[in-house]
Amino acid sequence: MKRQFWPSTFLILGLSVAPAAFADVDAEREALAKIIHELNALEPLIKQAEANAVEDARIRFRYDWLRQDLKQIKDGIQSHIVDLHRKLTH
Repeated sequence: MKRQFWPSTFLILGLSVAPAAFADVDAEREALAKIIHELNALEPLIKQAEANAVEDARIRFRYDWLRQDLKQIKDGIQSHIVDLHRKLTH
């Protein structure tokens, strides 16, 4: 659920809060970007584990599902970063 801020909300908060709000958003955006970077760094480990998997094992790990899940997480984080940027520029 997205929170909506009405113009009157910003008037109540006052201009002195704005610099702190930008700093918090920048810090959040930076932390989220680091998470995406770390998730991308998992790919070589995933490839290594997949290469070492036993092909005729009765139960096989679904590396394709893992990649899909990680992509969905990264896409969600990226979407949030874009939303943060839009809120700051509008």
